[in-house]
Amino acid sequence: MDAAMLLEYGWVLLVLVALEGILAADNAVVMAVMVKHLPKEEQKKALFYGLLGAFIFRFIALFLITFLVKVWQVQAIGALYLFFISFNHLYKTWKSRGKTEEEELNVEGSKGSSFWVTVLKVEIADIAFAIDSMLAAVALAVTLQPTGWFHIGGIDAGQFLVMFLGGLIGVIIMRFAATWFVKLLQNYPSLETAAFMIVGWVGVKLAVFTLSHPKVHILDEHFPESTPWKLTFWIVLIGIALGGYLFAKKQGPANATE
Repeated sequence: MDAAMLLEYGWVLLVLVALEGILAADNAVVMAVMVKHLPKEEQKKALFYGLLGAFIFRFIALFLITFLVKVWQVQAIGALYLFFISFNHLYKTWKSRGKTEEEELNVEGSKGSSFWVTVLKVEIADIAFAIDSMLAAVALAVTLQPTGWFHIGGIDAGQFLVMFLGGLIGVIIMRFAATWFVKLLQNYPSLETAAFMIVGWVGVKLAVFTLSHPKVHILDEHFPESTPWKLTFWIVLIGIALGGYLFAKKQGPANATE
């Protein structure tokens, strides 16, 4: 692997870790709301099982997706799914202005649920977040230049390693940094909005990859690897992130008036 390829892999991994951090923080918030009715000791146990499930489901999702990633229909569904979670979040954010985060994330029937029923609900949520996580990872990793080392399922080993590390680091972030990150998102809600705009933009990248598939051939097969497209993708992505940061800084903390 030459220096240029190593730099590209490193940069994509950093972006993926940031994106996984956002998704992990959301996962942590949902888990916290789901288990809050339990006694403190049971809360810790339920969160432990939730974090364990998050790792297991991400690992399973990673292997399933690597076997299906070369099927253009799966790529198309992945793009649509990323569009859905992005626009769905943005729509809900717009629709629920003025509501508290607890009201937005409250899950019906979670109050009064037994310990194991609560754990089951947390694990079901983990499955959804695992799919989100791995689809985002695939969208970023599959257009990296293959290393040619060997293949795992339908994907290059280097690309697989980036996805695996991104997912693993996402779970670690969920365990050790989610509390701080959740507070940051609560204080600066527009950062979360920017993050889900990035998810939608990643969906565009996966859509471009789908449209250039040899069996679809709407776009040129080599378009996803072209310099103009790569520059466009990264400029827009960095622009969204920078714009979200500047907008959040301009608005100031959400609790500044408290």
